[in-house]
Amino acid sequence: MDEVTPQEGQRRVQAGALLVDVREQNEYDDVHADGAQLIPLSEFEARYTELPKDADLVMICRSGARSARAGEFLAQHGYSKVANLTGGTNAWVEAGLPSVKGQG
Repeated sequence: MDEVTPQEGQRRVQAGALLVDVREQNEYDDVHADGAQLIPLSEFEARYTELPKDADLVMICRSGARSARAGEFLAQHGYSKVANLTGGTNAWVEAGLPSVKGQG
């Protein structure tokens, strides 16, 4: 699984990759990368099939640890185009990339 910087993650999303946030709903509501699709890690094993196997996926969480676990799970289930965003949402926001704050 690739590790990508926030800038590379955004480039991939702009090129058509799906950005998948695996944090919990309350964390997502506080702040999330613009365009991120929420599938909480607590629901991930039940919902991962919502993600297309042929799509490029960029996994994101708060700091990069949970998204790495989710990405490894996907790789074990036949997903080959998975990247983990190093530093997670914290790094995305610090890089000044588009984010949404305070929903919910």
